[in-house]
Amino acid sequence: MEAVAKLRNVPMSPRKMRLVVDNIRGKKVVDALGILRYTNKEAAIWLEKLVLSAVSNWEQKYDQVGGADEFDLVIKTAFVDPGTIIYRFLPAPQGRAYRVRKRRNHVTIVVENRVALEEEA
Repeated sequence: MEAVAKLRNVPMSPRKMRLVVDNIRGKKVVDALGILRYTNKEAAIWLEKLVLSAVSNWEQKYDQVGGADEFDLVIKTAFVDPGTIIYRFLPAPQGRAYRVRKRRNHVTIVVENRVALEEEA
């Protein structure tokens, strides 16, 4: 059984976010939270909240409390998609303008349990 959590329009480039998402994909939730806690990147702060949200969504969906440890939750899928790009302009020499692209991204995390629930058995 799985649960999904999405984070939309994060004001960070997708490339920077993917560096951290690649570290936690396929890991147990407890291990992923430990990795994110000690990763020195801004993306780790966003992802830690998102993983906790995914665990909470799983607990709500299947009426299980404290499910991360008991049911061996794993990050099944984690990916980053590009979002909208906001364009700004900087003045440049000789009357020109340089384009500044402020990138955004969307993150999706799917959490799945490895230990069977009572309803499944």
